[in-house]
Amino acid sequence: MGEPTGFIRYPRQLPRRRPIPVRLRDWKEVYEPFPAEATAQQGARCMDCGIPFCHDGCPLGNLIPEWNDLVYRDDWSDAIERLHSTNNFPEFTGRLCPAPCEAACVLGINADPVTIERIEHDIIERAWAEGWVLPQVPRERTGKRVAVVGSGPAGLACAQQLARAGHSVIVYERAEKPGGLLRYGIPEFKMEKRVLDRRLTQLRAEGVSFVCSTSVGVPTPAPADRPNEPGEQRGTAVACAPDVRSISGRRLLEDFDAVVLAGGATLPRDLEVPGRALEGVHFALEYLKPSNLVQEGALSASPISALGKDVIIIGGGDTGADCLGTAHRQGAASVHQLEIMPEPPSDRAAEHPWPIWPVILRTSAAHEEGGRRLYSVTTTELVGDGHGAVKALRGHQVEVTFDTGRPNFTTVPESAFEQKADLVLLALGFAGTERNGVVAEFGIEVDARGSVAADGQWATNIDGVFVCGDQTRGQSLIVWAIAEGRSAAAAVDAWLMGESALPNPIEPGQLALG
Repeated sequence: MGEPTGFIRYPRQLPRRRPIPVRLRDWKEVYEPFPAEATAQQGARCMDCGIPFCHDGCPLGNLIPEWNDLVYRDDWSDAIERLHSTNNFPEFTGRLCPAPCEAACVLGINADPVTIERIEHDIIERAWAEGWVLPQVPRERTGKRVAVVGSGPAGLACAQQLARAGHSVIVYERAEKPGGLLRYGIPEFKMEKRVLDRRLTQLRAEGVSFVCSTSVGVPTPAPADRPNEPGEQRGTAVACAPDVRSISGRRLLEDFDAVVLAGGATLPRDLEVPGRALEGVHFALEYLKPSNLVQEGALSASPISALGKDVIIIGGGDTGADCLGTAHRQGAASVHQLEIMPEPPSDRAAEHPWPIWPVILRTSAAHEEGGRRLYSVTTTELVGDGHGAVKALRGHQVEVTFDTGRPNFTTVPESAFEQKADLVLLALGFAGTERNGVVAEFGIEVDARGSVAADGQWATNIDGVFVCGDQTRGQSLIVWAIAEGRSAAAAVDAWLMGESALPNPIEPGQLALG
């Protein structure tokens, strides 16, 4: 512990966000620089608890009290060693994780928790600036070849761990560049893509190869006389590049000793209401991807723009907030974000005691920038303008009960409303993995939640085919994706070699948690 009374002497402090009028004129990250001395002071607030519940809150098992103390003592090089020992990509989690570790911080019982996420961010940024993040090339090669399908955080973590174990790893990605939702879903103002690209450079130096614009698995089209099965409907989180090619899963099994599926939960949840097919109604990721491509210089302008439009975002989660911030920067005339659940309380409710993750009202940088959030409302119809385009949304207020353990919604009498809308974005989450392509080709089992089924060692029902991340967990957090990628790598390494020295943050039996 750096200062035994640090948690009493120093208040919780985070860097300031850039002024709203300034940051809306660009796409850069929203936070201003934070002095190293201020970060060290925040590290002094850590109490080095006898039982550090922050470890339990973090799926990666990050050694949080250790690197908090090292930062306070100005030992940044040791701090990044501790941090990298459990987390391949702290620059991602330090920007994008909702910080369940902070919700479990002991100080948070009756005070503001330690700024764990921001300290993590500052450690890795200091490490990059000092040149401490170097490729870790294995001394020996095993001669084994592994294919990883999907280059999101789970696939990247799995690939890096397997490469460091000495295996030859090729990552297949159907989009134009690697990164998955890190590249095509997360807006620049939350994480600039230079942050992703510098880590990809390290992976390549460690021997990981990337094959992009390549879809794995032979699609199984639905016959004309049969409606689409779940997983065959339109829309994916990251659409394929125009010149995408296909490679069969069988080919991978012939060419590689093991295959790891890390394709995510890319089947978007749709809104089945009259008017869904109107022009101007899009899945959130159909909207976010071209916006990100514009920032990368791959497009001159987005085909879906909020400029001058009245925008409605259906869904109150992080993806909805990403759409909100994007719409602001594109110059939307107005933005409304609809959420079917009631407005959460500002503080922990009795049913979410410490250290459980609390359902509370969270305000992101995008929410500060404008727009209006409406709670306890549902959509009943999208209204057209007579020329095939959406012009309004109709809905009503609802009340929710949990008599059966699941939410039951009833209409509030005389609460119908109509809201003008030129652009409607569906940010309703994801319904699991796509069931065509490699899943259908292999005959891989899918569980009741729509995710690829796996045993306690990340293995599917097909010998030599493993799975990790959202493709088996379902839509979840980036920290879980990295943790599962690391654990799956350890399982694959043990399957190939008989044993593994790779760290395994998620033990068998924990796969269904979180």
